[in-house]
Amino acid sequence: MTPPKPAARPDRVSLWRYVKLFRQDILSAQPARLYRAKMAEFRTPFFRSYLLNQPDLVKTVLKDRPMDFPKSDRIGEGLRPLLGESVFLTNGETWQRQRRIIDPAFEGGRLRETYPAMWDAAQAALARLTARAGQEVEIEEITSHAAADVIFRTLFSIPIEDEIAQEVFHEFRAYQRTQPILNLAAFIPVPGWMPRFFRRDTKAAARRIRGLITRLTEDRQVAIAAGTAPDDLATKIMTTRDPETGQTFSAQEMVDQVAIFFLAGHETSASALGWALYLMATHPEWQEKVAEEAQVLTTSDFADISKLRISRDVFREALRLYPPVPMMVRETTCPERFRDRDIPQGAQMVLSPWHLHRHEGLWDNPDGFDPARWQTENGKRCGREAYMPFSAGPRVCTGAGFAMVEGVLLLSLILRDLRVTPVAGREPVPEAHLTVRSRDGIWLQVMRR
Repeated sequence: MTPPKPAARPDRVSLWRYVKLFRQDILSAQPARLYRAKMAEFRTPFFRSYLLNQPDLVKTVLKDRPMDFPKSDRIGEGLRPLLGESVFLTNGETWQRQRRIIDPAFEGGRLRETYPAMWDAAQAALARLTARAGQEVEIEEITSHAAADVIFRTLFSIPIEDEIAQEVFHEFRAYQRTQPILNLAAFIPVPGWMPRFFRRDTKAAARRIRGLITRLTEDRQVAIAAGTAPDDLATKIMTTRDPETGQTFSAQEMVDQVAIFFLAGHETSASALGWALYLMATHPEWQEKVAEEAQVLTTSDFADISKLRISRDVFREALRLYPPVPMMVRETTCPERFRDRDIPQGAQMVLSPWHLHRHEGLWDNPDGFDPARWQTENGKRCGREAYMPFSAGPRVCTGAGFAMVEGVLLLSLILRDLRVTPVAGREPVPEAHLTVRSRDGIWLQVMRR
């Protein structure tokens, strides 16, 4: 069974039709030729945009000359109500300073240290799902709860309650439904003083999410001052000083950073795990392989993760087919020349994991689900050159290793004890706003093994 893929739009549409399609879903707003193109140019009255699908061009932008291609402020416009000046949006010295403070929290043995909290969250998720065995379950709500629990346990050392998890899930869903990545300022250059025309409910959802984060960070600051704070990721980040300036994050800066940790570690992880479980439901032969391998999981032993090779390949394949962040945008700071085309300063360089991961000229069976591909020559080469679910280069996601352990653990532990099957007539339709989700959820039948 070929995994679901959104229908492409006609090759030529008007700018305003494109804007409307993009606000509804950025995947189906794109033409089918992008799955074959090495580079594609889009012209608007206000700027030019180039999608790069050629691995060496992607490498130039992300790895070889990343400072020449900063993140585009056009994309950031749609995320600032929620993320403020987080490391996901900043550039230059501000971004470098933020990474100098954040990166040490995820280095060395920190992943091993956070694993017990991750294990506890996974056990709680398994218990919640087991309680619903024999039912049809909307699995994205389950994975969202689980991913939120992982974040709160590892970041703040507190388990998340069901009511809070559901509230946060619905707030994030409301936010990404009302405020897609692009708003008016992404298409039309406007001065900084001009209003950005965010919808009222978009700003309200962002305020509610940031209000929760503010309370958590303020409580942690008090605990740090009193010497009673747990040694978790939040404490580590809030007490780390920039080695160049000696400064720590201010309270407002920490709220911004926690917002992106929550978005990156909650929304994206929930998306990836939901699609992975759906792929297991539709490919029972692989589900049984993962379940058999998962029998090794009996205690909270970090060493067991290295034994879950099949689950890792399955999760990597889910990230290939359904990368949580489907597109990234950089901006040229000087004129460039790619593939014999002159590219002006200020042009938008679009890097699309969604299209690169399914490129017909790079991958064998690009739209098919095949975890075994990662052991083939084509799969290994594409894994190095055409696979970037966490971006690449200096701006690669800090929590990439964290996410791979979390996803593999949750997938294995759930399938160790439970079997999932698809619900007839409810095939999910992928669409993307902030992350790649299913239009009407992912429905699975859950049964005990």
